[in-house]
Amino acid sequence: MVRGEGEVQTAGEGEVQTAGEEVVQTAGTLFLVSTPIGNMSDLSARAVATFGAVSAVLAEDTRHSRPLLEKHGVSAPLIAYHEHNEAKTTPALVARMLAGESFALISDAGTPLLSDPGARLVRAAIDAGVVVSPIPGASALLAALVASGIVADRFTFFGFLERKGKERTAAIREIAELTHTAVLYEAPARVGETLAAIAAAGAGAREAVVARELTKQFEEFRRGTVQSLAESYQDTAPRGEIVLVIAGAELFEPDEETLRTRAQELRGQGLSARDVARVLTEESHAPRNLAYRLAHEK
Repeated sequence: MVRGEGEVQTAGEGEVQTAGEEVVQTAGTLFLVSTPIGNMSDLSARAVATFGAVSAVLAEDTRHSRPLLEKHGVSAPLIAYHEHNEAKTTPALVARMLAGESFALISDAGTPLLSDPGARLVRAAIDAGVVVSPIPGASALLAALVASGIVADRFTFFGFLERKGKERTAAIREIAELTHTAVLYEAPARVGETLAAIAAAGAGAREAVVARELTKQFEEFRRGTVQSLAESYQDTAPRGEIVLVIAGAELFEPDEETLRTRAQELRGQGLSARDVARVLTEESHAPRNLAYRLAHEK
């Protein structure tokens, strides 16, 4: 593919410099394009230009994405790429990119790969030496996080939790034990249940925000504790797309005498020195060396 001034940038591996500062690229590029999460005007000019420069747009649901492209005057072909066909479709797409074609990967809304298909294609493209280029834009998790009022300098994104089973239990326990912010997606009907489970795991007093319908007409941020929000959604589920933001547990360092007293209590309950040290570390975030020493005191 040859590009000149003003065209979408595809600089990367596989390019050679030619006369006139044009660039010949033997392989195409996989663009990861963020699309609006509600407000159609949030599609960037760079995203629109990218759509006009690729062989096709890879869309999770072509029927959903076609109106967005039409609104912005984009006539690029759409190819369905989703969790049910990605294994079969990926090799052929990579082969086409190696032959010089470029594609734009989008999800139904927001940034691709975040709780959406695409990781398989990105990995395969990278392994084949194809350039992968992000076209940044809307992201529901970041929009909710920055407007939540909860500390955003460090966070863990959990996506959608499993509906049941050990993986769900483990994730809820991890959220409850985090000392930094947690962000997760949830279906409206399960918001109350999920918040109640996190509260039951010991995080009921933690600050939390339910962000709903971001960038849309009925955008809403409901703030409270995990417990109070769980109760408010117990009987009536929220409507629309939901993001949950939950503050981390506050770290504190109990003094050594307090830890010593707790260690004695645990030994009195019949716990081994190893288990006493583990509890002190997990429960009070005591330094491991201190917890070990106190656990072995007589």
